[in-house]
Amino acid sequence: MTFANIDGVLLLDKPAGITSNAALQAARRMLGARKAGHGGTLDPLATGLLTLSFGEATKFSGMLLEAAKTYAAEIALGVTTSTGDAEGAVIERRPVAVDDSELSAALASFVGGYEQLPPAFSALKYRGRPLYEYARAGQEAPRVPRRVEISELVLDGRESDLFRVTVTCGKGTYIRSLAEDIGARLGCGAHLAGLRRLASGGFAVADAVTLQVLEAEALEARRARLLPPESPLLSLPHVALPAEAAACLLQGQRTGAVAGTPVGLVRLYVDAIPRRFMGLGEVTAAGELLPRRLIAVESGRRPTRAGSAS
Repeated sequence: MTFANIDGVLLLDKPAGITSNAALQAARRMLGARKAGHGGTLDPLATGLLTLSFGEATKFSGMLLEAAKTYAAEIALGVTTSTGDAEGAVIERRPVAVDDSELSAALASFVGGYEQLPPAFSALKYRGRPLYEYARAGQEAPRVPRRVEISELVLDGRESDLFRVTVTCGKGTYIRSLAEDIGARLGCGAHLAGLRRLASGGFAVADAVTLQVLEAEALEARRARLLPPESPLLSLPHVALPAEAAACLLQGQRTGAVAGTPVGLVRLYVDAIPRRFMGLGEVTAAGELLPRRLIAVESGRRPTRAGSAS
């Protein structure tokens, strides 16, 4: 296949058993896209929403990394593992004497912010190497607790020592570590038995496509699934600029903001027919508009699906 400059966002329903990068590369090959990235990894064990960015859309992947995410998790009480999930070796088994009220109280105690110790098997780095490399070599690397935010932690059901929860959390939260922390709070230990990402940054897994469906489609149909490059920014206010002001920003210069535009990050468009997406800008308290991340609007490259400034 010939690879091309394809711009847009694909919502993928990742299957279990493969890494996020493997899923990304498979989709990239099927789309024939030169440049690709994703907005937050999922462990091989996990399934669900993986937001993939291609071409100019990769400039805004950071917005997806920062976005809140929602998961459906299965947590098994009484068993701790080396990785914190079902893929690790069993370290310890303990009896479980936890009733539903105790479980609900433990879950409630994690809602809000708390200091979470990231797992040893993670991609966080120490001295330039990911922690999982140290763990696989049987070496211990320092891990620093990080404050994470859990806005929702709801008990959805329980069968004996296995229970299901819905978790909505902020950037950097490890659900494996949350499962272990819940087990420690209850005094019996626990590990993550299953995980599915339901939503991320305003996108839902219900709108995602599987690799199997993508593979069965023709190239044109695959590319037609791409959302516009500005999709990760749609929660931001937009500014439509006349051609002269747009040209100034494209040269890295600042310009005056449109009256009534709030201070902060904004989506930028060239006010033409059709209206063209320019990228990400920022309005200062002094009323100036600064360029932050701009796309190649003058290169003739266009998103697979045209966006709108809503």
